[in-house]
Amino acid sequence: MGSGKFFMAIYLVGLTLTHVSLAQNSHQNMVDAHNAARAEVGVGPITWNRTLEAYAQDYANKRIGDCNLEHSMGPYGENLAEGYETLSGVDAVTMWVSEKPNYDYNSNSCVGDECLHYTQVVWRNTVHLGCARVKCDNGWIFVICNYDPPGNYVGERPY
Repeated sequence: MGSGKFFMAIYLVGLTLTHVSLAQNSHQNMVDAHNAARAEVGVGPITWNRTLEAYAQDYANKRIGDCNLEHSMGPYGENLAEGYETLSGVDAVTMWVSEKPNYDYNSNSCVGDECLHYTQVVWRNTVHLGCARVKCDNGWIFVICNYDPPGNYVGERPY
């Protein structure tokens, strides 16, 4: 293969990988990842909300300098994640949903480890979602999703 064709092949692979990465950060992919987990427990779907997206983006921008996983303390439900370089929005949702085995429905409690990210994802009354993703100055990726109405009320089951 000539060098021109080789570089063209590398360029096309790069475009394909960029497209896959962007797809995993699209609004629809974020909604779909949430709704897949919600459907597993019989909870209705959520939809994207631009007000929540703007709130999430504003807060994510404030975390660019340090990438600290500190909650915004705002009026919405909230999940945060961080990872290095390639963490996508869908990866963040996958991490939160991976807490499902830690949630015991019968006792309505977390067993052994964290489960509150998961219960926020599947909270039955939540109908709106807005998320943001930024690359921090330290090279890490910060992801935030906000939920309205919020969930995780003490004594209430998520579904």
